[in-house]
Amino acid sequence: MSIPVFLSHPRPHNVQQSQLVDRIREYFRDRDMEPRTLGVSDYDTEVPLASIRRIMLECNGVLVLALRRYLVKSGEVHLAPSGKKSNIKKLANTWLTSPWCQVEAGMGFQLGLPVLVFREQGVLADGVLEQGVMASYMPEVELNGDVDKFLKSAQWKQLIQKFEADVLATRKKKGIPHLLRA
Repeated sequence: MSIPVFLSHPRPHNVQQSQLVDRIREYFRDRDMEPRTLGVSDYDTEVPLASIRRIMLECNGVLVLALRRYLVKSGEVHLAPSGKKSNIKKLANTWLTSPWCQVEAGMGFQLGLPVLVFREQGVLADGVLEQGVMASYMPEVELNGDVDKFLKSAQWKQLIQKFEADVLATRKKKGIPHLLRA
């Protein structure tokens, strides 16, 4: 029986993103894990947050691919009350990911699931994508060119192996009630 893992990602908008999502789905299936994503593998008539929570309750971990989705060509981030120019940060050619990546990562964390987030290079490190919010290390993924280069990297291998071990430990704890309280 496959071990369910929640896979969060925005709808890919280029070939490299599609390849990355497909390869990660294959990677999980090769390890007897079943990637689950609302609107891809699972469909529901409930409101999205209820559906996502239901799916996550059946999963043993959350992998988030914070891929480029929205391009801000020119903008501002206001860091303090208006009128203080020194507290305005300019944005130029900055990418944002889907807000669902933030929501799903936070939901997984609140459910006590292991969460691993990969942020595509150039995506604004804000919210749960900031260093230290979800973990001490937030890996960036460069998708210019060969996706397999990333999937063969030491960074991917070490992080995904740790995530897999955490997923297996979570699965085991779910079967032993006293471990869930620990």
